[in-house]
Amino acid sequence: MLRHPKAIEPGPGQESVWDYPRPPRLEPVREPLKVVFAGQIFAQTTAGFRVLETSHPPVYYLPPSAVSAGVLHKFPGSSYCEFKGAAAYWSINLDGQTVEHAAWSYPNPTTSFAALADYLAFYASKVDQCWVGDDLVDAQEGDFYGGWITDKVVGPFKGAPGTRFW
Repeated sequence: MLRHPKAIEPGPGQESVWDYPRPPRLEPVREPLKVVFAGQIFAQTTAGFRVLETSHPPVYYLPPSAVSAGVLHKFPGSSYCEFKGAAAYWSINLDGQTVEHAAWSYPNPTTSFAALADYLAFYASKVDQCWVGDDLVDAQEGDFYGGWITDKVVGPFKGAPGTRFW
């Protein structure tokens, strides 16, 4: 696999995004995943998934049952992933606060990602906080990919200006 010339060497307990595969890999996650908006935990699970793809921080997906009822609302538009299929988008409305285009899902994913059907991924940049276990997440730069960065993953990461063709 081709590594970025400035790839950071992972330390103990860390992963490099430059060791992730392309096409991406789907893995179950048993660590607690938590999403906070309007000061409230509105989504949490220990039955999530993560997608690992070269140059990207992991994208975490939570089952729809992990999200408080009535908080998500369909947002217009869609996008297409060559690996996962057509994505649908969601807005969050909680206690009178709204953020549009805050999450996405794959209602009918490709066969390789069938386990992700209707699972939800949240943009860390659009909510108050996201957590993987005890690790507070940093948002992936840019407004397209939505990976979650913790101290357990090193880059550099795709998403910043000038990284489109990595």
